[in-house]
Amino acid sequence: MTFSAQRRVPAVFLLSFLLASAGRAAAIDKATAPRVLRTANGTTEVGSIDGTPYRIDVPDGWNHELIVFYHGYAEHPVSFQIADHVIGQQQPFLDRHFAIAQSAYSQTGWALQQAYPETEALRRYFSKAYGAPRETYAVGFSMGGLLVSITLEINAKPYIGGLDFCGSVGPTYEAFEKRFAMRAAFDHYFPGLLPPLLNTPPFFEDSPAQVEKLLAALHNAPASAAALRGLMGLHTDADVAHDISYYTYVIGDLQRRAGGNPFDNRNYIYTGANPTSSPADYELNDKVHRYAATPKARAYLTQHYSPSGHLGRPMLALHTVYDPVVLVPSISLYNHMVESAGDPQNLVQQYVDRDGHCNFTDAQIGTAFDELVHWTHNGPRPMPGLLKETPTRSATAP
Repeated sequence: MTFSAQRRVPAVFLLSFLLASAGRAAAIDKATAPRVLRTANGTTEVGSIDGTPYRIDVPDGWNHELIVFYHGYAEHPVSFQIADHVIGQQQPFLDRHFAIAQSAYSQTGWALQQAYPETEALRRYFSKAYGAPRETYAVGFSMGGLLVSITLEINAKPYIGGLDFCGSVGPTYEAFEKRFAMRAAFDHYFPGLLPPLLNTPPFFEDSPAQVEKLLAALHNAPASAAALRGLMGLHTDADVAHDISYYTYVIGDLQRRAGGNPFDNRNYIYTGANPTSSPADYELNDKVHRYAATPKARAYLTQHYSPSGHLGRPMLALHTVYDPVVLVPSISLYNHMVESAGDPQNLVQQYVDRDGHCNFTDAQIGTAFDELVHWTHNGPRPMPGLLKETPTRSATAP
């Protein structure tokens, strides 16, 4: 794809988002009567806008600044119970006296088309109900981290900055095509154990029972299990089983959204089945089943979403060194895209010495946010690399 073609893709995506946002903006006045709970800790509001649930938390001593929060990929509908405490990922922001507004999204799965306009409608509703915040930040985890980058590319004006935690940033086709290729490799080693890669049945469940079935198969074939760990860059059979079950669910989700198969592994060269010799790679490449994408479905995958790299506001990204779900080496591609677009000053990538997907401590979340806030208030640009925790710092603007 040429550079000019890359630049056109987000424009198509932006148009669909703007049309959806316009419709949902009109629906703000149709928000169902919300339920509001006031306690010594602040105010919680739960309701829906145009049928999409949302939650708002305004802490006691609110600093009149807002976090627009994007949750990650959800296999089951997200709901909000007014008496429930916020999840731990959000507590550091409330501790710093920021309000939080979050949409449940009207669809599960890779719901980029729904998540952005529905969250934008919620942001506008918050301003109407609570007064326009002095400043607004976008924050998201996993798929929500990608939505932060999307937001700062296509509608940066309402925001002062963004924080991407463990985000699957960059082109969707890059991350998901590798997942498809790994699922095809699994079928080579364990034929018939999972549903067909094309037209994955909608009733397939990424369940603990499914993971246990895959884990048992891996334990019974240690050589094949070792090959998959090498190919996938994973530490354990448990990580392989978890990922293959999850990949199967996600592949089916995107095939249904795209109206066909958007994935193609015909040009994929498999390496890593044996770290000390190549014959295992030869065999896999010779024998693995190759699949072609259907053009219409491929276009859907490219549009949802291929970034331009034009970050309109500062974005700090934080990842664990070992993430078995969002493989860290793939993240460097987005950094290159931001550099090519001419906005390298707006992206900083940091890491913490931890394992696991989004496995951050509250102190690490708070420290990363403090660094972003100081950066957006003419403070120093955070240093890329290891996040140096400073839990005593305040997120109050200097």
